[in-house]
Amino acid sequence: MSSVPTSVITTSLFDLFKIGPGPSSSHTIGPMKATFDFRQRLTQLPAETLNRASEIHIHLYGSLSATGKGHGTDRAVVAGLLGWQPETTDPDELLALLSDETVTYPVELGAKTVEVGPAHIHFERKPPFRLPYANTMILRLTDAEGTTLAEEEYYSIGGGFVLRKGEPETPTNSVTVPYPYQTMKELKAHLKANRITLEQLMLANEKAITGASEKDINRRIDQLLDVMHRAVRRGLRQKGTLPGNIRLRRKAPMLYAQAKGLAQTSDSFLIFLNAYCLAASEENAAGGIVVTAPTSGASGVIPGLTYLAKNHFHYDRATLRRGMWAAAAVGFLVKHNASISGAEMGCMGEIGTASAMGGAFLTECAGKAIEAVEAAAEIGIEHHLGMTCDPIGGYVQIPCIERNAMGAVKAYNAFLLATAGTPSDQKISLDAVVKVMKATGRDMSTKYKETSEAGLALSATEC
Repeated sequence: MSSVPTSVITTSLFDLFKIGPGPSSSHTIGPMKATFDFRQRLTQLPAETLNRASEIHIHLYGSLSATGKGHGTDRAVVAGLLGWQPETTDPDELLALLSDETVTYPVELGAKTVEVGPAHIHFERKPPFRLPYANTMILRLTDAEGTTLAEEEYYSIGGGFVLRKGEPETPTNSVTVPYPYQTMKELKAHLKANRITLEQLMLANEKAITGASEKDINRRIDQLLDVMHRAVRRGLRQKGTLPGNIRLRRKAPMLYAQAKGLAQTSDSFLIFLNAYCLAASEENAAGGIVVTAPTSGASGVIPGLTYLAKNHFHYDRATLRRGMWAAAAVGFLVKHNASISGAEMGCMGEIGTASAMGGAFLTECAGKAIEAVEAAAEIGIEHHLGMTCDPIGGYVQIPCIERNAMGAVKAYNAFLLATAGTPSDQKISLDAVVKVMKATGRDMSTKYKETSEAGLALSATEC
């Protein structure tokens, strides 16, 4: 087997779908992972350096600064320094961090302990340099005189993925996968040449990337589905208002009750779907445990659709797993060739990608050909192009929660459109629309990309 170029997709499904606390993968999960990594690096410093250590300072730039308060970034960075990991964090304990501005938290660095509190977190509104990524943070360990003893620069690039300055976005030591691809065209060529299914291709690559067995991979996919569906069920039960100054009331329980009351009508199907998506998204907004799909801000679309597929279409676990592979393939292609970050692409990078993934999921579960899967994904993205990311008050609530429901409805319609005719008649390929997506994100004003400086965010005073 020939060597695989370093630019091919070697992302694991379990890196795209991550378990962690809401409300934002780029503002909560990513920063938590970055500060956890910084903590680990500090423990490796020479004893004489650590003995001089006095303070840790966290400098947040770009979108992390603009909307970090509403997204809980300050709590997340403290959690990471305390050694917490997203997948094992208690959401109630996370929400309690920094509730008292006079309290500091001990960060243990071997034999040295450094206190960290609100005074050490700096929301820098005017970066002194050109940001390489919209979500940039600089972490510093200093002595009592303010001299820097250690420093790292991190970038939260969406979906909980983090880069450290000096590290390539695509690792140069990428593993060799049996079916290397960068585009949907290349992926389809492998399917045709090897006469294999999409699930077989994705599973073979996943085994090469992670070294896990098929049984273990299937178990972990089932776990992801279980966590998604628990978020839906929790959200259907919870009432009251969401955290933050907006005081937004939850809608999911009301919609669910309405759907059950209209069970024999044509409207009930859509109301059920809306309720499921709002339930998971409201849980995310409340800081609950969700699955990035591909981001926390879009963590209502795939959970809502998979819950619908399980409980209304009565798909079995094997079918749901097969659909998850199709969703992952689309998420990989967008992440690799554009971005899934709201700070880079606007909301089309989050809800647009999730809708495309959802369309692919439904089409694959229905047993349709790869051409139909591609068409559904393309339609999902096409009709989210240019969507801004303009959260009111920096909270992942308005318009984010309802956009999850709208993205899922569009995903279902994309599935219907893609399977209604001949997929080969589709004039625009997924690869082409992802290129357009990237160009649109590049041309979009920064004000409309998770800064709360334009669009709906300006209506905050009316809430």
